[in-house]
Amino acid sequence: MTPSIVTPRRPAIRFLLSATAGVLVALGMTVSLGVSGAWAEGSDGIAAAPSANGGVDQSRSRFSYQVEPGQTLHDEYLVENTGTTVQSVTVYATDAFNTEDGSFALLEGNAGAVDAGQWITFDNGTNRMQVTLDPGAQQVLPFAVNTPADASPGDHAGGMIVSALSPAGQVSVDRRVGIRLYVRVKGPLQPALTISSIESSYQPSINPFAGETTITMTLSNAGNVSLSADTVAQVRGFFGIPLSGLTDQAIPEMLPGTSRTVSLVVPGVGPWVYLNPHVSLAATVDDDALNAGVLPSGERSSDLFVVPWAVLLLLVAAGGVWLGLRYSRKRTATKAAVWIEYTEAEARRKAREEIPVG
Repeated sequence: MTPSIVTPRRPAIRFLLSATAGVLVALGMTVSLGVSGAWAEGSDGIAAAPSANGGVDQSRSRFSYQVEPGQTLHDEYLVENTGTTVQSVTVYATDAFNTEDGSFALLEGNAGAVDAGQWITFDNGTNRMQVTLDPGAQQVLPFAVNTPADASPGDHAGGMIVSALSPAGQVSVDRRVGIRLYVRVKGPLQPALTISSIESSYQPSINPFAGETTITMTLSNAGNVSLSADTVAQVRGFFGIPLSGLTDQAIPEMLPGTSRTVSLVVPGVGPWVYLNPHVSLAATVDDDALNAGVLPSGERSSDLFVVPWAVLLLLVAAGGVWLGLRYSRKRTATKAAVWIEYTEAEARRKAREEIPVG
């Protein structure tokens, strides 16, 4: 079967570029693409999107499938040369992973896929092929998703990449556009996102009642479903009394089997001796993801004891002022009593001197 090549229309180009920008995974030396740059004289540019019936499938921003073990599905991938020069591109499938900061990323081009990326085959029988595109041309690439019979239940993540090498002075620039690919193998789903550890620290402020509590927690996705999460943090005190407002933080999608360390800063916390930083978590899934059923939630807290040095200094200062005032008043009262005693003694003496003798 020979893939079709058609002349692109402007709306399709805009969709390709916007869809690509939304799911682009930049690896190595990647140049960002845009409509203006793609149509500049002598410029290079590539775009890609899911395809249906030989054109852009505007209802999809990713490839997402639900399959039985051993099942084979067929789909299409549309690539486009948005530049003004002839480009030879490499199209391939690979596996996904989470980077240290939690971003969704795809393996380098020379790394072999062992999961979902390995399940993709183009018409040449492999998960990689070369395509040459004239300026402004599109090409639809049919491919198959071959799920192994022993594939484990749950989510398997990867991506479809279009890579174009072009010279730029002394180096070659690799423009890579990636679209996410998810294969959910049917079977028991185990959504399991938990807070596996938590610790906290306190940073005082010049204003003794405006310190910050930093909560560092490790999240673990021990299940077989890709999950995101919404977290809410608050610092409480004795008897669960709230000592701060609520701090929200969204956790980007975590692939199955991954862990991530996340820090949340809760402002406006005074050094109230005993602090109980608390975090609640509610797992979520992306809007475009398949339904995973009932999603997990959880909460965890830590104990933190803070020496309120600023408050103690204020108390010491206030105590010093109070003692000083008390000493001053006592001294003044003593002087007043001595003066009164003296004046009374003088008055009695003068009265005795004025009394006539005989």
